[in-house]
Amino acid sequence: MTKTVAVVGAGASGLPAVKCCVDEGLQPLCFERTDHIGGLWHFTDEPIEGQSCVMKSTSINCSKEMTCYSDYPIPKEFPIFMHNKDILKYFNMYADNFNLKKYIRFRTQVISVKRRSDFKTSGQWNITTKDLTTGDTKELVFDAVMLCTGHHADKNIPDFPGLKEFQGTVVHTHDFRHPARYEDKRVVVIGIGNSGGDVSVELSRIASQVFLSTRRGAWVFNRIGDFGCPIDMLILRRSLRFLTSMMSIFRDENEIIAKKLNERFDHAKYSLQPKHSPLAQHPTANDELPNRIISGSVKVKPNVRKFTKTGVEFEDGTFEDGIDVVILATGYKFGFPFLDKSVIEVVNNRIELYKNMFPPDLEKNTLACIGFIQVLGSIFTVSEQQARLFARVVKGDVVLPGKEEMWKDVGKKLNALRKRFVESPRHTIQVDFIDFMDELSKLNGNYPHLGKLMLTDPRLAAAIFFGPATPYQYRIMGPGKWAGAREAIFTQWERNDYPLATRPLGFDTETNQNSRLWKMCFLLILMVALIISYFRE
Repeated sequence: MTKTVAVVGAGASGLPAVKCCVDEGLQPLCFERTDHIGGLWHFTDEPIEGQSCVMKSTSINCSKEMTCYSDYPIPKEFPIFMHNKDILKYFNMYADNFNLKKYIRFRTQVISVKRRSDFKTSGQWNITTKDLTTGDTKELVFDAVMLCTGHHADKNIPDFPGLKEFQGTVVHTHDFRHPARYEDKRVVVIGIGNSGGDVSVELSRIASQVFLSTRRGAWVFNRIGDFGCPIDMLILRRSLRFLTSMMSIFRDENEIIAKKLNERFDHAKYSLQPKHSPLAQHPTANDELPNRIISGSVKVKPNVRKFTKTGVEFEDGTFEDGIDVVILATGYKFGFPFLDKSVIEVVNNRIELYKNMFPPDLEKNTLACIGFIQVLGSIFTVSEQQARLFARVVKGDVVLPGKEEMWKDVGKKLNALRKRFVESPRHTIQVDFIDFMDELSKLNGNYPHLGKLMLTDPRLAAAIFFGPATPYQYRIMGPGKWAGAREAIFTQWERNDYPLATRPLGFDTETNQNSRLWKMCFLLILMVALIISYFRE
């Protein structure tokens, strides 16, 4: 009998969850409370409480080749760093190509998810849903559940002294859509994550003055790296990870990164440099912030001490009066209000899950969180890999380790997070892209074994080792193997460069000489690394 799977949410994680269920012969039913797919990437002019949404101007911070789902490359015509309208278009193309929308029940809210009385033997779940059009409720039984509701829904509102008495406008970035109402205003933006940086830059063009308040400062990364290449395609490479581990014997990786970042602009001079190292915080990606600071339209300030009716006092004793607007870029609190806390309890954004997916204490591994991660890379790709793993667990093709081993892994990961990252609610679900994808793919059986590839397809092995760790690597072998993966890897730079070629130059260009020389110089390292990899695998 075909097993049924409830998928909660039809956003960036829910769509591949549905597809992976179909791929494995399961029967998914996706519940989406809005009338559209795409989650926060579906822009709406009016804020909806509990429903996150990007700003009108938002573009993604990951390049398209690193962002796409592993068996459906983003069209070459799309820009490298896609605007939200392009991402939504891609989601619809993906859903239509694989005929996913027929599995989605729109305007249907999940009210409760509860274990059935015989859960210890059946692993089944009772789910209550509400039709938001008619108001009707239903109770359904499912063999498994995938929670794909994301972690950008409920606003985190800090309790600053005097904030309630402040007479100006207070807005959370959750509710910020576009800058039209902020002309000639004096604005304080609190928080220097990606949302805070984006809002500050956008408002700085029309506001009278923007003050960017930060507790710790931040290392600011550029999305564009050397020779105009996307930074993620340059740094998310197995070869670079290998070299970094070798070089760490002589020099700390954080020193190298800090030096590179300060070559772009001196973070201390711009009042941005934090006490912590670059890898101790989720990166702030912003190409324009230093330009707005040097032009004076954005002024960096320390943390807020208190508010008055008309102004803000900062922790260094400085005071700015006549403030019109305060924008809280202070993040989100995530949780599962429809799920019993005995299954998953979230405390201050801390959640204890095996592989950021499975509650270790469940007698049956029939419930998983998909996409509840903060990744140094694309969450789309990781969510898809998590969904691939879960579908095969439900199907019975993958057997997870026992409860004790799961808790051991959870404890190890949480301890590593505490050691590496500064204390913050945003660093409780942090993962590194390649390491985490490799962990998941090894469990699932679709890990790209370089040692084996070196013997059967050395050119492909070299491309995977030296090139960017694009999602196609995880479709090369094992369950879910895609016949187009090899070609996608060899043509990824063509798709990346295509949207830039908008004017004929009238002469031939050779942009690959440095790359070729680099590959030749490190051929020996490749051989050594692949041999080591082969024996470790």
